[in-house]
Amino acid sequence: MSQRLIAAMIAAPLVLALLLVAAFLPLDYVTYSPGYTVDVLAESDGAEIIQVDGHKTYRDDGELRMTTVLVSLPKDEGECAGGCKNLYELMATWAGNDDAVYPYDAVYSDDETPESNNREGAVSMVTSQDAAIAVALRELGYETKPAVEVSFVESDMPAEGKLLVRDILLKVNGEPLRDAQQLVDAVRSTESGDAVELTVRRGRTTTDVSVVPRQVDGVQYIGITPGNGFLFPFDVRVNIDPDIGGPSAGLMFSLAIYDTLTPGSLTGGRVVAGTGEIAASGQVGAIGGIQQKIAGARDDGAQLFLVPSDNCDEALGADNGDMRLVKATTMHVALEAIQDWVADPDADLPSCEDAA
Repeated sequence: MSQRLIAAMIAAPLVLALLLVAAFLPLDYVTYSPGYTVDVLAESDGAEIIQVDGHKTYRDDGELRMTTVLVSLPKDEGECAGGCKNLYELMATWAGNDDAVYPYDAVYSDDETPESNNREGAVSMVTSQDAAIAVALRELGYETKPAVEVSFVESDMPAEGKLLVRDILLKVNGEPLRDAQQLVDAVRSTESGDAVELTVRRGRTTTDVSVVPRQVDGVQYIGITPGNGFLFPFDVRVNIDPDIGGPSAGLMFSLAIYDTLTPGSLTGGRVVAGTGEIAASGQVGAIGGIQQKIAGARDDGAQLFLVPSDNCDEALGADNGDMRLVKATTMHVALEAIQDWVADPDADLPSCEDAA
């Protein structure tokens, strides 16, 4: 038997073993794929997504579609738990025209877990919706006042069952509440066994709530995340799937609220999609996964796509088909661009090409 044949016989099992390891060994990369889109002017489970109480609404045709991206999960206490991909999965994703692969630490922090990711997404979604409502109402000439609200209620903590997400916190221990830090300080300075007295506005009703904090690692907690909310002249809610987290639908929520509160179809009966985090000032901020969101909107028949200006360079690398890409710096700019496009589909609109 020749030495070459002997070497081949020895090497073959090693190569096979390496291939098997590559097939199952998780690698520190994250995959992005196009997600589904949601027409926020439509219904969800038999109820309107944009819900208004105290103001006339107009339900016309056309679609305003928020977009999503499917991202592989973060690790759970160092374990992959479905959040890591092997070599073959990564190669298959990389080969897809609309998919992307990123290093794990470019997407997630070392201490991020599925639980913390979900909580952060839930808080961001609440904050985003409230900013979207405030921006839309101010565009219509209404006054909004900043307030402290409940953005998240932790399960199995004292506030569960007593406070609800989007409760507006008006007072703590009889004192008008100025900011979230005042609430934190009041809770932490409460003597063990004593209650924190809160005055809460829920919808159009104001009530008093007593919560006895619990000590966790020597610190008093009631189990909520306070956030920046607003006092609105009438009630507006966004009835969206709670599994959708993050702030990136803010721009589309704001446009949909504006459309719902004004007569006629903002989109002229057409399909407009987009993305972008909305600030209370109306500025549109950058988001992740822009190319995958463009692909999802393209596949769902959108004719116009609103792109945050800071995402324009990356957006130009996406396959947008016949869908126009419009640079959206603010909600007002996006609103005017849609109105101009409805009046003339060939109108000169703010363009990502111009930004490049």
